[in-house]
Amino acid sequence: MARPRTFDESVVLEAAAAQFRVHGFADTSTEQLCEAADVRRSSLYNAFTSKDELFVRALDHYASTMRARQESILTDTSLSGAERLRKLIDAIIEEERVARAEGHAAGCMGVHTLMNPGLRARDERIARILDRDLRERLGLLEDTIRAGRADGSVPDGPPAGEGALLINTIISGIRVAAQTGVTPDILHRIALDGLRSLLG
Repeated sequence: MARPRTFDESVVLEAAAAQFRVHGFADTSTEQLCEAADVRRSSLYNAFTSKDELFVRALDHYASTMRARQESILTDTSLSGAERLRKLIDAIIEEERVARAEGHAAGCMGVHTLMNPGLRARDERIARILDRDLRERLGLLEDTIRAGRADGSVPDGPPAGEGALLINTIISGIRVAAQTGVTPDILHRIALDGLRSLLG
């Protein structure tokens, strides 16, 4: 008979995602994962069977959680479309400020994984998670741009899909640049400059 789990699986997934998003798959050790989640190695593998399986589950958890946070901002109808987009950038930068105070960049599990094509190739579930996440996030951004054009806060311009790609690229760039040591204040100025090409 299997021993009962002595930990909350969602807490373990959150802790694992926090490690993977900063260090990536290859540079995150099992010891780091156990320490971050405050579980024994045997308990970790009883629940997830392998580091690979834990990574897939943590990636799915991370993508869903981050997307929900962005959705709460981008669907806030008390704000104009442009205000929602600026608030999203502000939230990303604030995350980097908090992480920098802790001695590291916030990182991004999605960006780390996309920059390592071998991970997508080793498990088709990873590709499905990333593809779905990108599709849904771009959809949220497109809807927000359309809402901004309807309320007059976002000027007419290129198709909403291109604007969504621009914002997604800005966010990915923030994550990568933060990893190289660029400060949140500089990142914020650069991000807003990029956003102005859409908002005018």
